[in-house]
Amino acid sequence: MSVENRMIIDFISEKEDNFILTISDHLEWDEENEHIFLLQEKINDYLIAIESGQLNKKYPNSIGKKVIISVALKYEPDENGVLFLSKVKDTLSNSGYGFSYYILE
Repeated sequence: MSVENRMIIDFISEKEDNFILTISDHLEWDEENEHIFLLQEKINDYLIAIESGQLNKKYPNSIGKKVIISVALKYEPDENGVLFLSKVKDTLSNSGYGFSYYILE
């Protein structure tokens, strides 16, 4: 389970009225932005699962809950990474979803 495996949701959890889908991201940030590309693709795959109804079908307890996409980062994001994550948060917020990220200790 990682940002590189696009075929699965890495972790699922519930907290209050939130259904949280977490991406496990162990990659270092790079100047070529390959990391950003992989993370963007994984987020898009999560959105496809949500918007197609696959998530509700496979996890009926997600119905009626706010969906939050969370990213667990191994490395502190660089300047491009921070900008990307900020744009993702704005975009998902405008679509009715939550977004967060944190750096693992």
